[in-house]
Amino acid sequence: MYGTIESTMELIRKLSILADAAKYDASCASSGAPDRRSSADKGLGSTSGMGICHSYAPDGRCISLLKLLLTNFCLYDCSYCVNRRSSDTPRARFSIDEVVELTLDFYRRNYIEGLFLSSGVIRTPDYTMEQVIEVARRLREDHDFRGYIHLKTIPDADEELIVRAGRYADRLSVNVEMPTGDALAALAPEKTMHTIKIAMGRIRTRREEARAEPRAPAFAPAGQSTQMIVGADASSDATILASASTLYASYRLRRVYYSAYSPIPRASAKLPGKPPPLVREHRLYQADWMLRYYGFRASEITSGASGMLDLDIDPKLAWALAHRDRFPVDVNKAPREMLLRVPGLGVRNVKRILATRGQRTIRFADLAKLRCDIAKARHFVIAGDWVPRTLDLAHLRDKAAPRQLALI
Repeated sequence: MYGTIESTMELIRKLSILADAAKYDASCASSGAPDRRSSADKGLGSTSGMGICHSYAPDGRCISLLKLLLTNFCLYDCSYCVNRRSSDTPRARFSIDEVVELTLDFYRRNYIEGLFLSSGVIRTPDYTMEQVIEVARRLREDHDFRGYIHLKTIPDADEELIVRAGRYADRLSVNVEMPTGDALAALAPEKTMHTIKIAMGRIRTRREEARAEPRAPAFAPAGQSTQMIVGADASSDATILASASTLYASYRLRRVYYSAYSPIPRASAKLPGKPPPLVREHRLYQADWMLRYYGFRASEITSGASGMLDLDIDPKLAWALAHRDRFPVDVNKAPREMLLRVPGLGVRNVKRILATRGQRTIRFADLAKLRCDIAKARHFVIAGDWVPRTLDLAHLRDKAAPRQLALI
């Protein structure tokens, strides 16, 4: 279907380069996308179901996306980017037809459930954005593709192009990349935080207008997301989480993704010589869940003058150990807000506890039946027949040190 052997080999070469170049962008989960199928018509693709997985959605579902750059040529010279203008990395560029055909072919083979498409900036931001949008338009209108589409938005592109992108994409993303405007100015001088936030604001406004008008076509129905690079500058975890909290509140983001800085060949002297511990990225994701689902403020999650998360234990347990005066919590009396702060109790656990205690007294054995993490929760709760002996939990830190603990 791709023509001669030579043209097929050239396509494979492009795919190798541009799929590898796209791996640095983490903001591509498909959770929250609507099902575009209906019983009345038959389209190609679906935003649901299982396939060969490339990432996990926030709801735990495995998803598979064809994740590509349209091209890794770029006019910008961002210090942290392997595709920066001054880099000598191998370059490649797909045609619009090639991306469309690859997406359809991969879907028909059940390799993917959708497309994540980004690009280096070529010619102008508007020209690049037009090329990206045309891929999505052809998939939707010419091939009736109903699978998930996530488009990376170029902040400097014209507002009308962002409007067009939102008509075809399930999700749009505008990456802030750095936690602060000063860091962005130092490492990516052609970009400004002001321009990025204007683009985010336009997406939020268009989404709200589409939701307010019942007959209006959907606009990026799975929302917008962004990504911050961790460890490329000296920003603390407290600064990163404060920035994320502001972005969530200001632009109604679905997700902030955190990507640990990865050293690149012939890197700028402005950048660190080694990457941050990968567990730091993991802890930031756990802390992010605390912001979104557990009622914590960013200022509560980090402690100490350094403003850094404890790498040995998850941040929810770290908070509980630092606030032992708040515990133990009576699961039969405590309000929802306090139950959510108990290590070992997740959102669904708390919902089950509240439903159960309205009917009878909850005993310790009931917590296990409600699928709570008893190993953690037992030190922090009082039940009908249970009172912990001590709140001296230093041994939990020792046991947790060799491994990453899940935040539930």
